[in-house]
Amino acid sequence: MVFFEVCGPSEVIVVSGCGGAKPRYITGGRAFVWPLVQQSDRISLTTMTLIIESRQVYTQLGVAINVTGIAQVKVHGQNKEMLEAACQQFLGKSDTEIESIAKETLEGHQRAIMGNMTVEEIYQDRTKFSQHVFEVASSDLINMGISVVSYTITDVSDDEGYLASLGRSRTSQVVRDARIGEAEATKDADIKKSLAEEVTMRSKYFNDIEIAKAAREFELKRAAYDIDINTAQARANLAYSLQEATTKQRIKEEQMQILVVERSQQIALQEQEIMRREKELEAQIRRPAEAEKYRLEKLAVANGIEAILRAEAIAESIKLKGDAEAFAIEAKAKAEAEQMAKKADAWKEYKEAAMVDMVLDVLPKVVAEVAGPLSQTKRVVMVSSGNGEIGATKITKEVLDIVNQLPSVVHSMTGIDINQAIKLAQVNR
Repeated sequence: MVFFEVCGPSEVIVVSGCGGAKPRYITGGRAFVWPLVQQSDRISLTTMTLIIESRQVYTQLGVAINVTGIAQVKVHGQNKEMLEAACQQFLGKSDTEIESIAKETLEGHQRAIMGNMTVEEIYQDRTKFSQHVFEVASSDLINMGISVVSYTITDVSDDEGYLASLGRSRTSQVVRDARIGEAEATKDADIKKSLAEEVTMRSKYFNDIEIAKAAREFELKRAAYDIDINTAQARANLAYSLQEATTKQRIKEEQMQILVVERSQQIALQEQEIMRREKELEAQIRRPAEAEKYRLEKLAVANGIEAILRAEAIAESIKLKGDAEAFAIEAKAKAEAEQMAKKADAWKEYKEAAMVDMVLDVLPKVVAEVAGPLSQTKRVVMVSSGNGEIGATKITKEVLDIVNQLPSVVHSMTGIDINQAIKLAQVNR
């Protein structure tokens, strides 16, 4: 019956047995193990963290101190010889036992190196101490198949206050040296500052002089450059103006040539249009007009004859009508003349009586005309002071007053006194 053994990448399977053959080392794989013939064991390749504490170890000058370090160690599985050595040393042991062996070895070397160094060397140069422990311990642990991955010091202390006193003394020295250095530095700084200010002032005055010289040269050169630039600019402007005028003249000449060509073409087109219009007029207007003229002339001749005959007839008719109207007017005039003669005879006979009669016939019409505007009035508003008539009586009285003034008006216009004529008529009766 065959058994399969499987392991991860952080451990090694060691298969041994089978007739004195060398052991097989399988890292992160599987192996065939024959029961009763072969044997399999495992060893871990994981990193182990060890805290190395050395308490009350006397240094080279007899001062007891405490040192604590941390080391990272592991079984070296890549080197076959170291792996065989580790299997010979630790196969069958637990990880705790392997850590204890490695820790005791590192602590022994750490204590030995502490005894060969002073407190000041250990405290001030921890890197050197760590490197020394790492190198010495690695040489022994490699023979066991264990490699030291790293080693470092985490704490250095003492129970008597030596390190504190060393620190205070060193601090005092540092403070003293710092004050001395500060005073010397201040003195040197003041001296250097004065020298620097002197150099600065000299440099400043020198720079001001150089700046003034440079400014003067700059102004002189700029003035000369401005003259050259203005001269060149004036020349360029004149050249530009001349070239512009020449170009405009050429453009105008070309435009005139274009206009001449266009006018020539327009004239040619107009002449052709005139010829076309003449032909069109000849075909559409002149010939039809001549035909229409001939037709109208013939119609005019016929209409003229007709008009003459009609005019003669109308004239004859008008003449006859005029004669009849003249005879009627003459008869009417004779009748009106006889009537007027009779009226004249009557006027001669009756004189003022006839005129009075005529005036009396007209008076009612005059009164009607005077009262006519009142008949058209829709509303009459009368304002009275309280004395005299009001209302319709007032209106009637005013109309009668106007009528009473008529005899004087007639007398002034015709010289006839109506009141006197009426009185004479009453007397004659």
